[in-house]
Amino acid sequence: MKKVLVIGGGARESALALKFSQSPQVDHVYVAPGNPAMELLGVEPIGIKEKEVPALIKFAQTHQIDLTFVGPEVPLAAGIVDDFQAIGLPIFGVTQKLAQLESSKTFAKAFMHRHHLPTAASKTVHSAIEAHAEATLMGLPLVLKKDGLAAGKGVVIANDAATLDDTIEQFYAGHPDATVLLEEYLAGEEASVMALFNDQRRVILPLSQDHKRRHAADRGPNTGGMGAISPLPQFKPDQVQAAQSLVDATLAGMHQDGLNGHGVMYIGLIFTKEGPKILEYNMRFGDPETQVLLPQIENDFYQLVSDLLDGQQPTLKLNGLAYACFVAVNPDYPRANLKTVPVIVPTNWPIGTWLPAGVTRADGGWISDAGRIFSVVAGAATLPEAVAKAKHDLESIQGVLDYRTDIGFHALKG
Repeated sequence: MKKVLVIGGGARESALALKFSQSPQVDHVYVAPGNPAMELLGVEPIGIKEKEVPALIKFAQTHQIDLTFVGPEVPLAAGIVDDFQAIGLPIFGVTQKLAQLESSKTFAKAFMHRHHLPTAASKTVHSAIEAHAEATLMGLPLVLKKDGLAAGKGVVIANDAATLDDTIEQFYAGHPDATVLLEEYLAGEEASVMALFNDQRRVILPLSQDHKRRHAADRGPNTGGMGAISPLPQFKPDQVQAAQSLVDATLAGMHQDGLNGHGVMYIGLIFTKEGPKILEYNMRFGDPETQVLLPQIENDFYQLVSDLLDGQQPTLKLNGLAYACFVAVNPDYPRANLKTVPVIVPTNWPIGTWLPAGVTRADGGWISDAGRIFSVVAGAATLPEAVAKAKHDLESIQGVLDYRTDIGFHALKG
């Protein structure tokens, strides 16, 4: 029997660990660091932080781990895959070099231009003075992106001069020579396409849609993600095919540039009048999109990943259901220095419908220890049914927590 180690500690990693545990080949799944509530899923959090790579390597060796799967972006950008591979430990994720497609927005934009991939026109600036000058030439609305990893919160859409000035001041505060990307604003509906890959072999998953803004109707600040749906019935088959074709075009460009390797590719895109255009690359699964993608997969997930690692081309099998995910958050999220709040943990729910993220034990009960606390997931024959069920289930254990009420509204408004 096989042992799997999942790196990370959020609801995405809860979903990944659970999916691996459902393989008939796997008898034990560890999660590093995980969170204490993951024990309720039948997996074992081990408390080693994702940045403690020597300790993770020692754990993988001592426990004879057959596969390590990396969830979050930070350890990938730091080179955890390179470190594991250097001593022959099996691990699925992108190398530090490949991770630059996510960790550096300017690297990614140069890649897109070099390979003629559809994306927004842009300009890279390195000072507040240069940013103001270029913004004047480009006009409003304008998208500003701070280079580097920002947990999904490093992008601002400036619709007016006040927002533009405030954002430039914020991006350059304490960093007068910071690299910032200015992009034309693209109108359209956003979606994501994700794929597991090894060089040119890939398994493309159904389209999904995250809801990044904190409040209903896409108002409020950006967050790590308030909910997700998949698949997306509002897009026609030719639109889906056009979006998925960007995966193969990206893989071809990576091959030409010598960016070979394996892992997960996440293309954030927008459907414009000219067709889908790439907004960003993430080189790992999204959170909360993972929570609505993995339940659709009927394959033995351990076997699917192992086949890709071995250079084989798996055939994806889907169950044909629609899924919705609602994320329960601290009422003050995404502000910093959040106070802990009590968390109601459901009992007798089907496995996989409640996925813990920022949940820990205290005084015989459960409390929050992060902004995003848990995900509630529901599947059904249709998307409206899945959305209604997930929302109903979350409300039954909401307590003092908050959530965004309109997950799926883009797909449902028609």
